[in-house]
Parts: sequence; structure tokens; C-alpha cells
Amino acid sequence: MSNQNPSTLESTLTRNWLRRGPLACALWPLSLLFRLLSRLRVALFRAGVLKSSRLPVPVVVVGNIYIGGTGKTPLTIWLVQALQAAGMRPGVISRGFGSAQEGARAVTAAATPAQVGDEPLLIKQRTGAPVMVGRDRAAAGRALLAAHPEVDILLTDDGLQHYQLQRDVEIILFDGRGAGNGWLLPAGPLREPVSRRRDFTVINTPRLTPELAASVGARTPPVTMTLAGDVAEQLRDRTQRRSLAALAAQPGLRIAAAAGIGNPARFFGMLKAAGLRIQELPLPDHHDFQDRPFAALDADLILMTEKDAVKCAQIEELSGDPRLWVVPVTARIDRALADQIVEKCRGRSIA
Repeated sequence: MSNQNPSTLESTLTRNWLRRGPLACALWPLSLLFRLLSRLRVALFRAGVLKSSRLPVPVVVVGNIYIGGTGKTPLTIWLVQALQAAGMRPGVISRGFGSAQEGARAVTAAATPAQVGDEPLLIKQRTGAPVMVGRDRAAAGRALLAAHPEVDILLTDDGLQHYQLQRDVEIILFDGRGAGNGWLLPAGPLREPVSRRRDFTVINTPRLTPELAASVGARTPPVTMTLAGDVAEQLRDRTQRRSLAALAAQPGLRIAAAAGIGNPARFFGMLKAAGLRIQELPLPDHHDFQDRPFAALDADLILMTEKDAVKCAQIEELSGDPRLWVVPVTARIDRALADQIVEKCRGRSIA
């Protein structure tokens, strides 16, 4: 039996998912089986053999077909805020990764990441919109609408493959990796083929090339999204702020950067683009920080994502560590995307 640890195996697969090398080719027959099962599942839902639910308000799904993080949460936050600015009253439903609750659970300011998941808590904190988590997205949607009858549009953070919930708009998000080698799991990084239908394609990248745009299978021109962050806020006192430019101007400052997200390189790249020289500490997605990863880290400052900060703030030893600073990021997207989504949803009667 192999002694290869899970992180090494994941790293090997990730590298192979970006090219059609020997390992990817060896796994390709399994990806054909995965594709067949995926198509069968979709066909069963379309035929009504597997049941799905329609909610009384429009449902917008923000998801990806590339396994791992592509920036769904920043896009969801941006979209909630854009809809609020348009006079709508959006609510958000999510699976809530790591949530200890079986049924639907409301996300409140007093909730913990262990109860509701890190991403839903961050969405709640950034937008103030009603947020509900649950494995059954349709049940979570019904619970949210019962608790907040004023909500007139629902966003689901992830859940693209959760066909038990019918949807009115689908947004598929990619990043600079595009579709990788273009193959489905386990030979490639895709849950579904790039030919899959969608209403909008968003690519999280500072530079959209024709090759990248073509690789994701968009039938209409994709929308570009960039993530911008220019300040750091101290975790123990978020009113204490320092610009990234000011930090970059201190050459003797030892700065580390930690990221427990799906694609840590994206966060590190943003910091380097701001002129920072950093020691990189990539962590598994949804890392819980109970292993105290910063204890032996020789750094004056440790920069982290907001998604990681919501968990670190719950751990007494970390919440008081003066070295920990949060870098909030904001998605920058053409406002026309929100306008098109509103227009598309107007075809439905809104409760």
C-alpha cells in the first residue's frame, strides 16, 4: 500500500490537471465513466425521475465546474451588494462547509464557522443580507423565505450541481487556470464538461487572453472579475489599518502570508503585485487553524484572507496575536452583469 500522504497526492493531481500528462492519460477512462454518470444524473432530473423544487422567488446560482476555489464568495458578495443597490432584497443560501447542523440554520452575527461554515459567515458579515445554510438547498431556501418574507431573490453560493433546486440564472466562475486540461475528474479538474449550459461566464483574472476565454466554453463573451485589496487590518482590532503600499515600503519587515482557500497562489500573487516580499504559507481549503500553524513562524506580520480571519477570530490564542492582519478583497466586475441578471429574473413573478 502506498504511503503517499493526502496533501502530496492532491499536489500531484493538481499539477497533472493542468496538462495531459501520463497520470492524467491513465485516469482518462475513469473520467469517461464520471462523465456518463454525470449525464445520467442530469437526464434523470430533466425527465422528472429525480425530483427538484422550484421556489416562489428567482434563484441565481453562483458556482464552478473547476474543482476547488475560483472566487465564488467574493463574486457572491459583489452580486448581493449590487442587487441591494438596485433596490432588491436578496437572500443567500449555502451548503455551509463544515457546518455541524443537519437541517437549515440561519447565519447570525453570533454564529461560529463551526456552526455555519466560514464562507456563509463572511457573506453575512460583509453584506448584512439574510443567509441560511443547509445540505438541502431547497429546504434552506424555504426556511429563509419563511423567516424573511421580504426577500425577493435568492442567491446560492455554490450548488451548481445541486439539481434538487431549480434555478433561473446560472453563473459559472473560472479563474486564470481556465478549464485546466479540459478533462473531467479524476483525469482533470472538471465536475462537468465546459460545454455545459450557463447564462453567464465570469473569469477571475487580471488578464483575459483569447486562449483563456476560448478554453472555458463560453457561448457569449465572458465577464472579467478581478480581486483588489490595498489595505491590511489588524485581526484583534480591525480599526487599525495599514496600506499594503506602506508595508512594501518597509524593506526590513518580515512578512508572511497564509491562505486556507482553494487557490492560495491567487492571494499570494495579489500581495506580490502590491510590491510585498512574502513568505508563503499555503494551507488546505477551509483549514480550521486548530493546529496553530503560526506558532513557530518567524515573521513580524502575517497577512491572511478574510475567509481565514473569521475562524482565527474564534480562537483566543490567535485572535489576540498582534502579528495577524487581514487583507479584505473586493471583487471588481462590470456593473452590467447585475443589470442583466435583474432583467433576466424579471420574467418571473416575484413574491
